[in-house]
Amino acid sequence: MASKRAVQLSLKMPTHAVCVVGVAAHVDVRSDVPKGANSFRVSGSSGVEIFMVYNRTHVTKPIGKARWPLDTDADMVVSVGTASKELRDFKVRVSYYGEQEDQALGHSMLYLTGVDISLEVDTGRTGKVKRSQGDKKTWRWGPEGYGAILLVNCDRDNHRSTEPDLTHSWLMSLADLQDMSPMVLSCNGPDKLFDSHKLVLNMPVSDSKRMRVFCARGGNSLSDYKQVLGPQRLSYEVERQSGEQEIRFYVEGLTFPDADFLGLVSLSVSLVDTGSLPEVTLFTDTVGFRMAPWIMTPNTQPPEELYVCSVTDTHGSNEKFLEDMSYLTLKANCKLIICPRVENRNDRWIQDEMEFGYIEAPHKSFPVVFDSPRNRGLKDFPYKRILGPDFGYVTREIPLSGPSSLDSFGNLDVSPPVTVGSMEYPLGRILIGSSFPKSGGRQMARVVRNFLKAQQVQAPVELYSDWLSVGHVDEFLTFVPTSDQKGFRLLLASPSACLKLFQEKKEEGYGEAAQFDGLKHQAKISINEMLADRHLQRDNLHAQKCIDWNRNVLKRELGLAESDIVDIPQLFFLKNFYAEAFFPDMVNMVVLDKYLGIPKPYGPIINGRCCLEEKVQSLLEPLGLHCIFIDDYLSYHELQGEIHCGTNVRRKPFPFKWWNMVP
Repeated sequence: MASKRAVQLSLKMPTHAVCVVGVAAHVDVRSDVPKGANSFRVSGSSGVEIFMVYNRTHVTKPIGKARWPLDTDADMVVSVGTASKELRDFKVRVSYYGEQEDQALGHSMLYLTGVDISLEVDTGRTGKVKRSQGDKKTWRWGPEGYGAILLVNCDRDNHRSTEPDLTHSWLMSLADLQDMSPMVLSCNGPDKLFDSHKLVLNMPVSDSKRMRVFCARGGNSLSDYKQVLGPQRLSYEVERQSGEQEIRFYVEGLTFPDADFLGLVSLSVSLVDTGSLPEVTLFTDTVGFRMAPWIMTPNTQPPEELYVCSVTDTHGSNEKFLEDMSYLTLKANCKLIICPRVENRNDRWIQDEMEFGYIEAPHKSFPVVFDSPRNRGLKDFPYKRILGPDFGYVTREIPLSGPSSLDSFGNLDVSPPVTVGSMEYPLGRILIGSSFPKSGGRQMARVVRNFLKAQQVQAPVELYSDWLSVGHVDEFLTFVPTSDQKGFRLLLASPSACLKLFQEKKEEGYGEAAQFDGLKHQAKISINEMLADRHLQRDNLHAQKCIDWNRNVLKRELGLAESDIVDIPQLFFLKNFYAEAFFPDMVNMVVLDKYLGIPKPYGPIINGRCCLEEKVQSLLEPLGLHCIFIDDYLSYHELQGEIHCGTNVRRKPFPFKWWNMVP
């Protein structure tokens, strides 16, 4: 931006001014004029552009050799196209004339020194810093948008450190520079100009805890990168060296968007005249950034790693379950990572402990694990074992009170991309369980909900999960990928579908077929007995009403039709007014592309096959999915969890770039 002050001309002595390349400078041609003068004419040397600014409806432009009247409402503006090689090498001459005279009554000389000052960032979001002639301060969403992006430097690139890179005020590794956004300061002009002028880099006080700036001096050692701006350091006088035309900086993001931070920050550089008292700022250039949001990935994204815990309990180890997970990952061409007992402290609920996501800028992307505030046996695993080079970490702690079950991340999910009316959600929508529509009850901590909402790109939807004993959304819903135009289906646990199936089997003459057939540690119960059990019927009528309430919310908020939903047979029972799965909860599955690791329900055996498994296969396999039923009864189901609760999947990021959406 140019200074609002106009350059004052003088008849007695030449005027000297600094002109920033590409920035118009206003010139006051009326402050000192010869007596009797009523018009003026302007000329300039090569490299100077001179133009008059006026209202065409009120002012007529002079024709030919005619001069500009002094009393007309027109302002003179000059600019230069290149930086000067020497001081005052651009010239502008203003000649003043009287009413009848062709001889000038006097002249004013303006000597300009051109200087190229510009702060450049990746405004065009190409991954490269290019010179921009547009608005660099404003940030715009959408495919036609613009504005630079910062990554929160939340990974740990140096193996000697135990903390995320952003906790250090100095550079720990040259690889760390890749996690920062480059910024270039153009400072081309005569060296002598900078004897009486300085360049000052500034950041607002409100942004000082959000980012740091490092100055690069071209070397390959850590000492060549100096922190110049950040917390407790709001300004930096640029150390320009003789002949230097560009200075490189790296900008580091420190905090994610949150309830108290919209995600926007800015930096500016000012050209300051130190030869006057007080010092005068001649020009300021400002650039804006948006902090990259943390983005969740739905089941429809290809899997890259499956995490599972090795544990031991009164029934022994879960070694067979681990073997089943190994088989599943082999089929899905996905890497298996087993968290050993020494690291999980016999806490098997790895889905509850953390959620995988990622952050992305045009020049770099890396996964980031969101550590839940549940803080049980696995509490150190995300920080100590997952945080590392190009693998970030973020968490939110609950102030003043402990977490509830709804703060575990089995209660956190995300839909595939959806369109709701005219509103597109190309990265899907986050789903969290709450006590709504009940008054009171349990809900996810506000600090976590605020964080998720502040990311803006996956607008959260609150569902009703407090009817469940554990209270997690993964107990009654999941998403699976399909190869048709829709691309996915929502699976909902359905007591009514289960009871309908059992009624059909009874009418076919299989009423004595028993649930839990084949299980040593669980008493069998026949189809006839289940259908005759009034308490079980009542409990599942209640469960179905709760699920139907969520069904309507999901249809409305995700733009789903009934054909997009598949009802998976499932029964529940109430214990102390809260529901638990009556048999292994099949929607609580792990989804690895088209391979589904489904809790084995141990349903009634009819003609040599489990009727529940057969029903689920008939629903899902026509969609191109492969159902693999896995025994989790003793190691997970009896502890009020299932396969999804005991596993966690890191998935590939979306190909869609978040900055191209419009929240």
